[in-house]
Amino acid sequence: MTAAKPNATGAPGYTAELPGVPESVGRARAFVAGALAVWGLEEDLAGCGEVIVSELLTNVVDHTTTPMTKVVIERRGGCSVRIGVSDRSRVVPCMKTATDDAESGRGLRLVDSLSSRWGYSRNRWGKVTWAEIKATTGRNQ
Repeated sequence: MTAAKPNATGAPGYTAELPGVPESVGRARAFVAGALAVWGLEEDLAGCGEVIVSELLTNVVDHTTTPMTKVVIERRGGCSVRIGVSDRSRVVPCMKTATDDAESGRGLRLVDSLSSRWGYSRNRWGKVTWAEIKATTGRNQ
């Protein structure tokens, strides 16, 4: 993992570049937890944020051939946070209906239930799938 860098978007945030491999999921969880702790939002959002980034990055690993991905976490004002994961695929993410005994297929439903909203942004090189979460408490509000 490269060192977390402040975002250039104007919104307070951090970006980490990670290989598109299963071992990066744990690093992404720690990265998100660390950013939330810096902002004093870890108590309200760490659990949700870690699950969301895990699901988004797992989708990149399982469904694309992206060698490197970027995980971005941005403070969107107040206690709202956006977590995004980039990939080089042009395939649009969509929720699936998993059978009771299926071992996969629930990731985006989980993201949907934990976030206030989620979506994707297409770019010329692929897309960023993102989710927003909001805290009810936290310092630096």
